[in-house]
Amino acid sequence: MADSPCVRNCCLDQQDICLGCGRHIDEIIEWHSANVLRRTQILQQAQTRLAERNGAQSLTHRAVTPSE
Repeated sequence: MADSPCVRNCCLDQQDICLGCGRHIDEIIEWHSANVLRRTQILQQAQTRLAERNGAQSLTHRAVTPSE
């Protein structure tokens, strides 16, 4: 079975998504009873959420280069 994606940075956003692992609170609760297929689905959805969040943050927090 897949190991828990928990990174011990548990903090939920306004949509109840963990900022650390990207899982929804319902997926976190479900994790221990989920079968391998469901855990794989949860991991994929969590990775997608984290990637979207990181992409959105890079757009809102653009780095300033020294020439600016």
